[in-house]
Amino acid sequence: MKLRHYLDNNYYTTETLLTLSRTSPETLLDLQKQQVMPICSYELDHNVTCHSFFGDYQVKEKIEYYAKGMVEWLAIAKNSSPENTFSIFSERYQTKLKQLNKQGFNCKDSKLNSNVIEHINAEWQHFLNGTYGLCTKSGLPEDIAGKELAIIEINRLINIEKLSKNQQTQLNSLVNILDKSSALFAPHERSRSSRRRLIDDVREKYQLIN
Repeated sequence: MKLRHYLDNNYYTTETLLTLSRTSPETLLDLQKQQVMPICSYELDHNVTCHSFFGDYQVKEKIEYYAKGMVEWLAIAKNSSPENTFSIFSERYQTKLKQLNKQGFNCKDSKLNSNVIEHINAEWQHFLNGTYGLCTKSGLPEDIAGKELAIIEINRLINIEKLSKNQQTQLNSLVNILDKSSALFAPHERSRSSRRRLIDDVREKYQLIN
């Protein structure tokens, strides 16, 4: 199964997450109830039929998958107050934006400038819902911030009728940033994903270099 292969190779099951982080299931559930730890990004429900000498056996299984960066985040959530956990998320998000600005990626969109705090509050909710564990490689604030800035700027540039040489270079760099932060997406999601539209299609149209 292509989906199962993708999930097993790119995510951790709940059991693996708990083992690597030395955390009990009860602690994970409590942190999720406190809204400082994301829920899973994928949940696989399937019926399994086993055939053997002893006959057929059927069982229904549920497997939850988390982005691999959640091992790091779970440690933060366990050792911080709820207020401080959000502050860490916000600070790391803004630090990544500042790093990208220093590298020459200056996004003028208000949600990453004058409205950045309001925007991060909204991002926090998507983070807790497991959305960014699905669409970024790590699910961590740095990848989320990089993905958001890159998407805004790529959309701005591809709406310009004719790009200058400098704009073409900028577009190539932004697509590479998005590539580094973006998940591969599950097989059934790829055709509708931001990766297909803003990485694969843009590289093909503008003949960009990876």
